[in-house]
Amino acid sequence: MSDRKPNGRTIMVQGTSSDAGKSLITAALCRIFTQDGHKTAPFKSQNMSLNSYVTWDGKEIGRAQGMQADACGILATTDMNPILLKPSGEMRSQVVVHGKPLRDYDAREYRDDYLPAAGRIVRESLDRLREAYDIVVLEGAGSPAEINLKDRDIVNMRMAAWADAPVVLVADIDRGGVFASIVGTLELLEREERDRVRGFVINKFRGDVSLLKPGLDWLEARTGKPVLGVIPYLPDLELEDEDSLSLSKNRAAVPHADAAGHAGELDIAVIRLPRLSNFTDMDPLRHESDVKLRYVGHAGQWGSPDAVILPGSKNTIEDLIWLRQSGLDDLLRSHAGEGGWTVGICGGYEMLGAKLRDPLRVEAAVEETDGLGFFPFEVRFAETKKTIRIEGMAGLASGGAETPIAGYEIHMGEVVWPEAETQLPRPFRIRAQHPDAGGKDYEPEGARSRDGRTWGTFVHGILHNDDFRRAWLNEIREAKGLEPLPAALRFSESRERAFDRLAEHVRTHLDIPFLYGLIGLSKEEER
Repeated sequence: MSDRKPNGRTIMVQGTSSDAGKSLITAALCRIFTQDGHKTAPFKSQNMSLNSYVTWDGKEIGRAQGMQADACGILATTDMNPILLKPSGEMRSQVVVHGKPLRDYDAREYRDDYLPAAGRIVRESLDRLREAYDIVVLEGAGSPAEINLKDRDIVNMRMAAWADAPVVLVADIDRGGVFASIVGTLELLEREERDRVRGFVINKFRGDVSLLKPGLDWLEARTGKPVLGVIPYLPDLELEDEDSLSLSKNRAAVPHADAAGHAGELDIAVIRLPRLSNFTDMDPLRHESDVKLRYVGHAGQWGSPDAVILPGSKNTIEDLIWLRQSGLDDLLRSHAGEGGWTVGICGGYEMLGAKLRDPLRVEAAVEETDGLGFFPFEVRFAETKKTIRIEGMAGLASGGAETPIAGYEIHMGEVVWPEAETQLPRPFRIRAQHPDAGGKDYEPEGARSRDGRTWGTFVHGILHNDDFRRAWLNEIREAKGLEPLPAALRFSESRERAFDRLAEHVRTHLDIPFLYGLIGLSKEEER
């Protein structure tokens, strides 16, 4: 590999639509370039997602860019996603700039008042990445052919021009109309934008690729641009999705069969809140052999779960009101009253309290509401969001040794306990994981009922801790009269294998030498 140039090379992945697979193709290229010895970083100028990631220094970015940084084997920074939009209501989003909330904007306000400043912010971030890395892989958003958005674009073709990046256009054949979507996208671009598109990737293909060849030949003749690869659908990839668009398609997890016949012995239901955030908290459960994981959006889907998880929410009070209107609150109380296991994570933990107060209207138009009453604390919403990575120890009702945990917090609610109830079990002891935290003592966190079957925490990623997750599942197993299982799933190791599997799959089906040529690296410099 040649010496690093003063400015890193760039390549951009755009799509004909949302959910075309841009994030995973970007992650695959990040891994491939890194495997080939190039210092590589991801970049997405503006992301809209409720699925966020906390960087090592306590800043909030889109989950996809955190995942892509992991694929590169580097620490994520806010330069990789300088602007994050977190929808907070109809046509309104919280704008997070370099990891910290700026304010809420409606769509028109943001477009008219803030986008000019946003353009400068994202260009400066990209410049810093290009100074630090050999290759920066940019990801677009949605489609570059949204006519009503193009004049203020900072994430697709204008970003590609600022970066002087060749563009690879990804289309999802699984949803149908792939040739129309590619040709239609090109037709709606300006000439210089079309010239920047250097080839196509057809993603999520199922079947015999030879049957597709007449269409590929027609597409190349029609556009004068090459098809760089047809990527077959890759099942059971243990990597997180960009946002909740994928929930309806992929999250009704089929239990993994195992030799001992434990598949689906535990039925775990996640309440699908309208403003559900950080649904990746539940991802490891999808890969446990004895768990059947499903999402519940209305009372008719309830069934007879062994455990119910109340997940995170971007707007806890409004989702709590929805929970009551749907009747799921009564089902949850009955479930707990009959000895079922109940878990609240972040916003779900806040809902388990006695009262939620938002006098500053930080999250909702409602100033206060009663909680579900599982615990006697109040939640008070502050103006400042807490974002921090944590480490600590966790214990469960069954006793035994504590297990180490790590995760992150993103919340504006603060739990306030009544003086008389401070002796309720607190299942976690945590401290900041920031390098400057030093030897700070652990502090109690979370809440647990006296029988141990209901607990809550602000810690996102709590179920990514393998020993803790298995200890909790084994408590449920033993209560059902089932034998405990060993902690066989090591989720972080499984995730690393998934990155390598994705990279090998894409390397096999995509013209990687052509991509190296696009970014100006010769054959000798590829490896």
